[in-house]
Amino acid sequence: MATEGYCVKCKAKRMMKGEHETSFKGKGNVERKAMTGACEKCDTKMFRILPSAKK
Repeated sequence: MATEGYCVKCKAKRMMKGEHETSFKGKGNVERKAMTGACEKCDTKMFRILPSAKK
């Protein structure tokens, strides 16, 4: 699964390598999903918040 995220070191959108889904507590103690991985060019850690599921 290829996920695109923003690399703050390269200052560009890049594809993540080794990405995996994580969760964290958002506003109002609501659990949010996110993808974490590394930039394919410079190996900087990247983080992308996934959209919440519509009810």
